[in-house]
Amino acid sequence: MKIYREIEDLADFECWGGGVDTAEKICDAGMGEAFITELSTLYPEGLSTVALNDLLWFDSDFCLDIVGLTEDDEDEDDEDEDDEDDEEE
Repeated sequence: MKIYREIEDLADFECWGGGVDTAEKICDAGMGEAFITELSTLYPEGLSTVALNDLLWFDSDFCLDIVGLTEDDEDEDDEDEDDEDDEEE
């Protein structure tokens, strides 16, 4: 049996495995709704939960790119936090 449900924000989707990291990056940037909107355009018939998670897990560059993010954006945020920690010491 297949069960389908509609979501409007990536934050409403429960990822697993490597999909979690990509979803967190998108949601932390406040782009969860934009991501789902873009996917709706690219996949008008929708995606299964496995297909969406696989997309997030195995094609993270594509997922980040469609909302204007890159892996480098996350790395820069981590460096900024490290710099702030160093300044506090």
